[in-house]
Amino acid sequence: MQNFLITGSKGLLGHKVCENLVKNGKTVYALTTNSKNLKIDKVIYKNFDFSKNWTTKDLPNNLDVIIHLAQSNKFRNFPDDTFEVFKVNIESTLLLLNYAKDIGVKKFIYASSGGIYGNGPHPFKETDEISTPEKLGTYLGGKAYCEALVNSFNGIFQTIILRPFFVYGSGQNRDMLIPRIFDNIQKQKPIKIDGEEGIFLNPIHVNDASEAILASLKTHENSTFNIGGPDILSIKKISEAMGLYIGKTPIFNKTN
Repeated sequence: MQNFLITGSKGLLGHKVCENLVKNGKTVYALTTNSKNLKIDKVIYKNFDFSKNWTTKDLPNNLDVIIHLAQSNKFRNFPDDTFEVFKVNIESTLLLLNYAKDIGVKKFIYASSGGIYGNGPHPFKETDEISTPEKLGTYLGGKAYCEALVNSFNGIFQTIILRPFFVYGSGQNRDMLIPRIFDNIQKQKPIKIDGEEGIFLNPIHVNDASEAILASLKTHENSTFNIGGPDILSIKKISEAMGLYIGKTPIFNKTN
């Protein structure tokens, strides 16, 4: 039986990954800032906050796989919360990589972001170039930097980098993009879009994203995988589809 450590287990994707792993008979240690309302049977929850001073001595040392999904929910608060974002998004990655080396972990999976490619009307391939640092900003720049950190360990254990694109699903925080669009339509508040269509996305449901992560476990080589839905949709198209579903016409505020 394999032993897994999942960070970010309270998040939409982390919760589903934990759920699916225990269904497949894995032993799951889940790190979260607050396990009070998390009740997946057989998951071993540990309250853990990467934004504070922490030590790996509080972590289990009998692990086969680490899946690092944690990220700060303050990534929009630049520059006020930059230091906390650094500790959660970047420092934790390096410390966990060194910890994985020390205890003999076989596989390290890191959740980056499809946003590092920028925006475009066509699907991105893993071989496409990522955006330049000045276009990435603090959050996505940190993701690109952590990819480099992870890749530097790929001679010690197997590394897998995942680049999810706009994961959504029931229970997602209302400040995330897809729920925000839905709530704006429901409340008849304007939706800001650039140009006629707004940016293009390929959203993926959390169930499918979780299955993709489990599928990546079957690989035996250092790999990078994009995780996105099959359809490329503009913000306008997504909003119009939601409007039809709830019976309200979206209001758009075009900025260009």
